[in-house]
Amino acid sequence: MRLEALPSTRIERARLRVVSLPLVSPFTTSFGTQTERRALMVELFGEGLIGIGECAAGVDPGYSSETYLTAMEALRRHILPSILGREKADLLAQVKRWEWVRGHNMAKAAVEMALLDKLGQAADLSLSVILGGEKERIACGVSIGIQTSVEATLDVIEGYLTRGYQRIKLKCKPGYDLQLAEAVRSRFPSTPVMLDANSAYSLDDLPRLRELDRFNLMMIEQPLAHDDLIDHAALQAQIETPVCLDESVESLADLRAALRLQSGRILNIKAGRVAGLIPAVEIHDHCLAAGWPVWCGGMLETGVGRAANLALASLPGFTLPGDTSASDRYFSRDLLTEPFTLAADGTMAVPTGPGLGVNLDRDRLDEATIHLEEVSL
Repeated sequence: MRLEALPSTRIERARLRVVSLPLVSPFTTSFGTQTERRALMVELFGEGLIGIGECAAGVDPGYSSETYLTAMEALRRHILPSILGREKADLLAQVKRWEWVRGHNMAKAAVEMALLDKLGQAADLSLSVILGGEKERIACGVSIGIQTSVEATLDVIEGYLTRGYQRIKLKCKPGYDLQLAEAVRSRFPSTPVMLDANSAYSLDDLPRLRELDRFNLMMIEQPLAHDDLIDHAALQAQIETPVCLDESVESLADLRAALRLQSGRILNIKAGRVAGLIPAVEIHDHCLAAGWPVWCGGMLETGVGRAANLALASLPGFTLPGDTSASDRYFSRDLLTEPFTLAADGTMAVPTGPGLGVNLDRDRLDEATIHLEEVSL
């Protein structure tokens, strides 16, 4: 990382903004269905610059205990007051000011993203360069929610493969797994496919999970409990399909335990889940040293969060296509003047402008805003 190239800064004021963007189609997982992305944005002001960060937390505590409302409370009462109006400090010193707050990883990550955006603008450095990224284009996969039928799923897959996506991720659950995998492999025998269970199984489902081995899947993501590493190790020892951890790894300490236990073979890195882009890079570095491939997961982000994901995915250890889909995968109109698009080869360009490297469509941002508040001391 090139954190030493970033200047010190002072945060004069902050703003919390909630936007609501309808999804182009419902997104169903094992724990519910989403029809909109309600996103919390953090805007930091100082020295004539504005940095923006997107909080990954959703409306309900299904994926994480955090929601956008709990994040707002943590931000306005604890995290933002730790940095507002204080003397100038570099990025790491700013982050250290809220270290005393336990948990609230997604809230912290949103502020860190806004700081990196602001400081990148000041230093005329892109987020990718700051993080140590090497790639100019990212291989893109797509995440497909549970559909009304297996046949409907196959048709959706066909559409995304036609557009060029290099990897298919399918949400699954007990009873919607073996038949799905068999049908997909019959119609798309060589397509890179993975399943994402979002903690829908237990070790009692071992016979069913073992049957998935015959379908040559890239991985099965987070099949067991969201906070488990021990049972995942037991499962990985008894199946051939690589287990990919997601919710179970919220910190570098969690990753070290997973590596020691061999709780899987692959890691999905989400900056929001691990409290920011800087911790995400540290986790990436440890996975790279341990020989664990990583990929960048998504949380239905707007173009703001998607820009950060692309910068993170430009690091060398991100060797598998992630959830860095084009803007129109989720939104008919994103928050950017130039939404992210997928090239014919299934890749997407990493933003090269300073900070996040994107231009906000301020009219669209205001139009989508359903709550706006200033945070002050």
